[in-house]
Amino acid sequence: MEIRKSAAALLVIDAIEAVGADSLYDPDAATATYRSAVARAAGACRAAGVPVIFCNDAHVRGYDRELELWGEHGVAGETRVFPEVGVGERDIVVPKRRYSGFFQTDLDLTLRELGVSKVIAVGADTNICVLHTLADAYFLGYDSVVVTDATMTFLCGTQEGALEHCVKCYGSELCTVAELEAALA
Repeated sequence: MEIRKSAAALLVIDAIEAVGADSLYDPDAATATYRSAVARAAGACRAAGVPVIFCNDAHVRGYDRELELWGEHGVAGETRVFPEVGVGERDIVVPKRRYSGFFQTDLDLTLRELGVSKVIAVGADTNICVLHTLADAYFLGYDSVVVTDATMTFLCGTQEGALEHCVKCYGSELCTVAELEAALA
């Protein structure tokens, strides 16, 4: 796997936990191994000078359509990035109200201004928000990498099915955190 650091960005997708009551983002739902992998991926990218961009749910209570399907979750101001990952001083935060980090956000504009042609995805749910973000990335002409041990499926479907979809439908490359670290070293 080849990653040109000057043309890549890490998308950290919904690596968040509830601050208060939340029907989806239960801190116990994410294993310590997954959370550690997300933190390692973010750390490796920061150390390599690759931009880290957080695409986190920031729903508006009362009318966000996604809340009708999944119940209240990811409400703006009621979640936080995993403490072990944190938001670095140079990191970028792009709030999202739908599954995809691109839909009605300035993510595409931000990536283009940074000169990015390849996105690296970590986060959850692989079968929903990661998958839909990578679909839009593909449609917009970005190449993608999915860090398999820094993504997690827990709401519907399987991790294997989601990864297969990313590879077959969007041409995503798959790697582990260790392989990402080696590619960025």
